[in-house]
Amino acid sequence: MSTIIPLAAVLGHPIAHSRSPQLHGHWLARYGIAGHYVPIDVSPGNLDDVIRTLPKLGFVGVNVTIPHKEAVLGLADLVTDRATLIGAANTLIFRKDGKIHADNTDGYGFIQNIRQGAPDWQPKAGPALVLGAGGAARAIIASLLDVGVPKLVLANRTRIKAEKLQADFGKRVEVIDWIQVGNQIEDAHTIVNTTSLGMVGHPELRVPLDGLRPGQLVTDLVYAPLHTRLLVEAAAAGCTTVDGLGMLLHQAVPAFERWFGQRPEVDDQLRAAVLK
Repeated sequence: MSTIIPLAAVLGHPIAHSRSPQLHGHWLARYGIAGHYVPIDVSPGNLDDVIRTLPKLGFVGVNVTIPHKEAVLGLADLVTDRATLIGAANTLIFRKDGKIHADNTDGYGFIQNIRQGAPDWQPKAGPALVLGAGGAARAIIASLLDVGVPKLVLANRTRIKAEKLQADFGKRVEVIDWIQVGNQIEDAHTIVNTTSLGMVGHPELRVPLDGLRPGQLVTDLVYAPLHTRLLVEAAAAGCTTVDGLGMLLHQAVPAFERWFGQRPEVDDQLRAAVLK
């Protein structure tokens, strides 16, 4: 009698840069699970066909990254409340009954990363300042409001994108102009960069950081480099800092558990395997 080997994948375009295969591969080996996780480059025109075909090939689910996170919502039979609120999914589960279940675990990964890296963090202690209004920002805003941040100040280089998020998330979100960011840093209790500024191959995050002070939590979703200029200057100013790699690691936990039946651990060995 043959045993079915469960398969999972990450779908994106491009996809060669993804660290998810190292991440899930480490867990599969660690827990002795006979499964495989592969990167698949899927152009937008082929997304529907690929997602309909994968379950027939033995796939139990997929992660979804740029540019497909919004499009997959329209292909799913069931969408979680948080994926609906965020307007994007990063995880699909191919159920045994043939239905496709869409979820978004980015916000969960973001909060778990902070809780692991800064266990004393009190989100209700003061306002959050969030930089950026892209797909990642939606998940971050939803999760910060959910854990009780009293006010969220949002800045984006294109103000109209930030105003769209304000309209979606309500009166606890206040939009400011990008040039005002430096003036808002001192008053923030939690500071989050969700933009690609500071990433390898991208421009630096050029905002005045002289308002940084001890007692603040500063985190950056960028993890290449692991220590961005924002995190280096925040640490020098006495802030608590949390790098962006942990969000990638923690957002993968619920998916791995659903696909392979094992709740995995995020620890130093995992970080080392993914950074290798």
